[in-house]
Amino acid sequence: MDLGLQNKTALITGSTKGIGKAIAIEMAKEGANVIINGRKQADVARVVKEIKTAYPHTSPRAAAFDLSLDDQRQQLFDQLPQVDILVNNMGIFKPMDYFEISEATWQHFIDVNFYSGNALAKFYLPKMLDQDFGRIIFIASEEAVMPSGEMPQYSLTKTMNLSLAKSLSKLTKGTHVTVNTIMPGSTLTEGVQQMLVEMYKDSGLPESKWEGDFMKHHRPLSQIQRLIRPEEVGRFTAFVASPYSSSFSGEALRLDGGLVPTLY
Repeated sequence: MDLGLQNKTALITGSTKGIGKAIAIEMAKEGANVIINGRKQADVARVVKEIKTAYPHTSPRAAAFDLSLDDQRQQLFDQLPQVDILVNNMGIFKPMDYFEISEATWQHFIDVNFYSGNALAKFYLPKMLDQDFGRIIFIASEEAVMPSGEMPQYSLTKTMNLSLAKSLSKLTKGTHVTVNTIMPGSTLTEGVQQMLVEMYKDSGLPESKWEGDFMKHHRPLSQIQRLIRPEEVGRFTAFVASPYSSSFSGEALRLDGGLVPTLY
């Protein structure tokens, strides 16, 4: 499907692996010129090369910056003063006991998962409004509206993303700029795979059974009873970023496999 993304410039934060990389790949498939971001130059260069090889008609670029740091965000702004699409995907997560979370840990999660995306939106949104086109997309989680209790410091920041996106959408009224949040359910990223290893390595359960057991006991409300794949999130995000998604803004778009109950 042609989503009308040819020659659009798309910055996807945290895009050297997982959901972010999947989003970048799906957008490149549609002809977008993606900006690959990560903290390590080698990882960023590897993904840029991979995308350029697979989609030679596009012009992927590198942005190796730690966007949780003010000075490195400014370097990004100097290098990339304008984008058509901003996908705030960068984030960290870790299961933690609430009573063991230090104040420094709370602040670190807020800095990485919330403040960085807020700073990027604040910088790029006025330029999108000036050109009367733009997409800002926050990648949150079902944890934003239905915290599991397994990682409260993460859930808090995802709720903050959701609230911010709604507030920013109010600033785009009557324009061709939209701001939305996508809330994937549990997704089989490298980080989640490592989490499964830590959870089950001493359980005696065969690795082939880990995903099903996790869904049964930790995500029992899921209707699909499997982990979502990153490319599924990538394809959906590419549509939300496209000109054809112009009929909604300020929305919390669920991609959770039916995990979050809905009352009609």
